Amino acid sequence: MRHNKKFNHLGRTASHRQAMLANMTISLIMHKRITTTLAKAKALKKYAEPLITKSKEDTTNSRRVVFSYLQDKKAVTELFTVIAQKVADRPGGYTRIIKTGFRAGDNAPMCFIELVDFDENMAKTAKKAKRTRRSSKKSAENAAEAPAAEAPVAEEKADEAPAESAE
Repeated sequence: MRHNKKFNHLGRTASHRQAMLANMTISLIMHKRITTTLAKAKALKKYAEPLITKSKEDTTNSRRVVFSYLQDKKAVTELFTVIAQKVADRPGGYTRIIKTGFRAGDNAPMCFIELVDFDENMAKTAKKAKRTRRSSKKSAENAAEAPAAEAPVAEEKADEAPAESAE
């Protein structure tokens, strides 16, 4: 019976699944964003987030535990130095899954999974407005009207100034 065995096996043996998730976690740590299927991304989130939490406490034991999962010195170093500093004040939720559509060959739902604090596009608060033809025409018309509108105001002020000095 399969009672209370709810994780996705992803159509692989246990050793293949463990190796795949470790490799995907290494790629996520090194590249900060990877593209994969939705099922793999959800499995990766459950695998990687406890390792990131473990990296917040930089001790010899926590490094050894994380290394036993990943088996990659460069990834462990990156995790404990760069990533641990960025997520130090975050209580969890280190990754974000964004759906991107469906794969052409088999129509599998695709997404990318990324580390939340490393997304440059989402971190920017003020985005530059993209100019289109229509908006540039409007801005050109507004620019032409603005000097014409300012000129009468200047004349009115000039008229008022001598009147006040005459009094």
